[in-house]
Amino acid sequence: MGRDYRGVWRNRDELYREAVAEFGPALDRVAAAYEADRERRSDLRQEIHFQLWRSFERFDGRCSARTWAFRVAHNVAISHVNRERRRNTRLVSLEEVQQPAAAPVSEPDMDRDRALTELRRLILQLKPLDRQIVTLYLEEMDAASIAEVTGLSAANVAMKVSRIKNILAERFAQERRHAG
Repeated sequence: MGRDYRGVWRNRDELYREAVAEFGPALDRVAAAYEADRERRSDLRQEIHFQLWRSFERFDGRCSARTWAFRVAHNVAISHVNRERRRNTRLVSLEEVQQPAAAPVSEPDMDRDRALTELRRLILQLKPLDRQIVTLYLEEMDAASIAEVTGLSAANVAMKVSRIKNILAERFAQERRHAG
């Protein structure tokens, strides 16, 4: 008796399409949180999508599709960071990434954009697990959901979120003091 692979493939494709429709922009933000270089980030996004599609063959519904998608994305991103470290390449900061020309923006918008760019740069400097936790937190996941993705306890996640927020706030303030 052979297995009906068409059913598996169709189900995997449907699950993948639904996940991308619902979480696609968030998965792009995950890639951006782990890779500053535009070309490597594009490669990382493709790898996340490919691995997510492949993973749905094993998806059994014991966690939400959202948790599953983020778990896959973060695992792929952490593997990417580790590969980059082994290659001993220099990671590119967000300031070095060329931004496309944009329409003129007002001063408050420029300040907000600079602050967001600085925050992204600071997040990129965190250790991979901390980067993973703060990225999920910024995607408005609660401690229990983050715990499912990371394998940590919800209490440990809550403690780490608090510490990471404090670290980022301190570093952000330092950067502002040195810039001013």
